Amino acid sequence: MVQQKIVIKVEMHCDKCRSKAMKIAAVAHGVNSVKIEGEDKDKVVVTGDGIDAACLTRSLRKKVGHAILVSVEVLKHKDPEDKPVTIQWPSGYCCQYQYPQLYLCKPVSDPEPPPCSIM
Repeated sequence: MVQQKIVIKVEMHCDKCRSKAMKIAAVAHGVNSVKIEGEDKDKVVVTGDGIDAACLTRSLRKKVGHAILVSVEVLKHKDPEDKPVTIQWPSGYCCQYQYPQLYLCKPVSDPEPPPCSIM
């Protein structure tokens, strides 16, 4: 099991915004803990495994305010000699949601053809 620590900077101006951000992060798939950090209390720190960082950032951006994915740190608990690996995202990183393509198809043949009568 690989634990992740994700830091997302979100524009939060009041306690209501911070509470909303924590609720959104807490219900995300794979999240074990959520806390607010930073000098201005503008960083959401999420810990868990199997978290989709881009999806969580997109949700916070959509429902709270401008959000930037700061870092994703992989914490390995199996071997104590391993050091955490930190991935720094560029400041202009943007994830665009890809909508699934839908295709409408018509059946080529009728599954229940009318009875054939030959006389």
